[in-house]
Formats: sequence, C-alpha cells, structure tokens
Amino acid sequence: MSGLAAVSTSVAQGENVSAGLGSYLPLFLLFVLAAAFALFSALLGPLVGPRRYNRAKLEAYECGIEPSPQPIVGGGRVPVAYYLTAMLFILFDIEMVFLYPFAVSADALGFFGLVEIVLFISTLGFAYAYVWRRGGLDWN
Repeated sequence: MSGLAAVSTSVAQGENVSAGLGSYLPLFLLFVLAAAFALFSALLGPLVGPRRYNRAKLEAYECGIEPSPQPIVGGGRVPVAYYLTAMLFILFDIEMVFLYPFAVSADALGFFGLVEIVLFISTLGFAYAYVWRRGGLDWN
C-alpha cells in the first residue's frame, strides 16, 4: 500500500508542476509573436519597399553637405575637443546613474549615506573644476 501512495503523491506533484508551467504560456506566446513579427518585417521590407537608388543615396551622409574625402579642419584629424566633450558627458552622465539610487533610498542609508554622497559629489566637483580650469569646456 505504501508504494501506491508514493506513486499517487508523485503524480499529484507532477500535476502541480505542469499547472505551474502553464502560467508561462502567455509569456512564451508573446516571445513567439515578437520573433514572428521581427522576421516578417525584416523579410517583407525589401520586397515591398521603394527601389529608387541614386548616387546621392549610396554616398555617406555628412550633415546634408557634399561629403569630402578629407575633413577640412586639421588635414584629416578630428579635433581633440570632440573626444574630451564625449568623455565629460559620459563622466557626468554616470554620475546621475549613481545619484538616482541614493535619492530613492536616502532615508534608509542614514548619516553614512549622507557622508558617502557628499564625498562622491565633492570628488565630481573637483573633477568639474579641474576640467573647467584647464579649458576643457571652451570651444575657441
């Protein structure tokens, strides 16, 4: 009798597992629908899209002006100010990524969180002052 009870218990547990996996069916169908739409769009686009190619469409786009083989400024070199601006943007953009979680949980962190965020902002303030003093924000 104990063997029969074990089999019936395992069957009942198997039914619970299959019922639990059934709740993922809408999610699975959503992924299948998204994949089918992406595939359909990628395959149908070239078939029904316009085919009006000309010389201007096949060339590189440079702000609406005629592309040149060499940049006019610097004899082919890009000014360093562009790279410096990009790095500064990344630096201060990442600052916001770190400040947002602090703002959300400021009460839970207490005095320790306040000290840490003051150190973080002062470090970024020193970096900002250094870049400003070195002329990294001037475009002349």
